[in-house]
Amino acid sequence: MQSLSTEDYLKAIYHASQSDRGTVATTSIANKIGAKPSSVTDMFKKLSEQKLVKYEKYQGVSLTNEGVKTALRIVRKHRLWESFLVSHLNFNWDEVHQVAEQLEHIQSEKLTNELERFLDYPTHDPHGDPIPNRALFMKSYNKILLTELPLNKEGVCIGVKDNSPDFLRYLDRRQIGIGTPILVLHRENFDQSLHIQAGNSTLMITQKTAENIYIKP
Repeated sequence: MQSLSTEDYLKAIYHASQSDRGTVATTSIANKIGAKPSSVTDMFKKLSEQKLVKYEKYQGVSLTNEGVKTALRIVRKHRLWESFLVSHLNFNWDEVHQVAEQLEHIQSEKLTNELERFLDYPTHDPHGDPIPNRALFMKSYNKILLTELPLNKEGVCIGVKDNSPDFLRYLDRRQIGIGTPILVLHRENFDQSLHIQAGNSTLMITQKTAENIYIKP
């Protein structure tokens, strides 16, 4: 059984590795979880002894195969709980992350599997992120950022890069969510802001906003 702190570290390394595409720096994890670099280094050494990571001093850390499996089990629980909270307990998508952070540490594999069955085997959570199945396989879509969607080409919002409550509430106020059709009407040369049609609304969004919305063309 993994301790809570160990699980948090493994999940943080996993998420960081998805964007870094390689070895993850100590400072990256320290900033992500709000810990001192020295404490992070100590944990890396412990995880290395448990064969969950490969750690080299001054080089950073990467997950072993067993480390990846352990991280994916945590991600699986987190995203299933987020799905349950939204679909059955009337939580909004901007409210579920912190609650799921607590629930993901429940160790019962039977509970996780029964939760998945109760939800009818969802493949994606409320933010559009893929949910690992029992075999830890994740179904993913071909996706692009809204900034990459050509003019007069329609796509559908299938996820967000930034899932912070502030950004999700920002999208809610603009009636943009998972499944919203989006059409790019015009791109401003000055600042690359976009005039879009989102559902039945026409609005302008900043480049920063567009860089955090995933689209399926």
